[in-house]
Amino acid sequence: MNENDKITRRKVITGIGAGLAAAAVSPVFGSSETLPAASAAPAGLQDPTSKYPKPPFKGQSQPWPGLVSQMDPRPDHGETSYKGSGRLAGRKALITGGDSGMGRAAAIAYAREGADVAINYYPSEESDAKEVIALIKAEGRKAIAIPGDLRDEAFCQKLVAEAIRGLGGLDILVSNAGRQQAHASILDISSEQFDWTMKTNIYAPFWIIKAALPHMQPGSVIIGTTSEQAYDPSPDLYDYAQTKAATMNFVKSLAKQLGPKGIRVNGVAPGPIWTPLQVSGGATQEKLKMFGGQTPIGRPGQPAELGSIYVQLAASDASYATGQVYGSAGGAGQP
Repeated sequence: MNENDKITRRKVITGIGAGLAAAAVSPVFGSSETLPAASAAPAGLQDPTSKYPKPPFKGQSQPWPGLVSQMDPRPDHGETSYKGSGRLAGRKALITGGDSGMGRAAAIAYAREGADVAINYYPSEESDAKEVIALIKAEGRKAIAIPGDLRDEAFCQKLVAEAIRGLGGLDILVSNAGRQQAHASILDISSEQFDWTMKTNIYAPFWIIKAALPHMQPGSVIIGTTSEQAYDPSPDLYDYAQTKAATMNFVKSLAKQLGPKGIRVNGVAPGPIWTPLQVSGGATQEKLKMFGGQTPIGRPGQPAELGSIYVQLAASDASYATGQVYGSAGGAGQP
């Protein structure tokens, strides 16, 4: 290399260094652009305290198990807001209580993520279920409606068989259906009522999981809907709260049992969520009117706000999550 070449190369390198230094300094000292104010919210950012309706709510009552279509305000399950990205493409899901509440939110989200979905619901909830089936089909996915009473062991076995036949398999099982009735005193709960709650909330998942497991391959998932009631029970939900503690425990126990088989088991623990459970005997009229107002967010949650949790727990990229309970309670409750 001659002397002229050395000088030319030195000038280029020096020029690059100066340019980099100027670029590093210019955003602070050399730019004439005005930086955005610290208080300016990025586009799309939403304040969770004002995103959905707050109490007080109007008094309202429905016969159990209640209908979404008759609630005021009507709950949001993500019907228009949930946007999928193919995270569950090709998956096959069975969801109990899929007509309303978190089950409906999960069904909508799963379909928009590419899964085929079977839903179970109580026969009197047919009108709500039809809406969900239509939403699943609108995504071009298989939608299987299987009404029936989960207190019947034979029906639970039939439910799984019909779901597998209709979907062509099963790799996501969401045990979500539940019965909740408020009673001021244990003395007000009859043995028949107690049995109804236990059969729906504890026996049914036991029967359904037993029927489903022989058909579930490694990579499959089971998701249970527990509640903040498992950790911080209300005095008027004596029987319901017990069942949610049991759900939390079956999640943790079964996760240890099925982990070596490659099947993950997790739970979702909602706080006060605006669903038909509340208006069909799950809350007193006094509690209903101020429902969710005690949380730091200042309002009840909407099922749509939990849909993405059910997706995350079902998705393959959450493969190290098992035996976990994901809370969503507006700042109250546990975990």
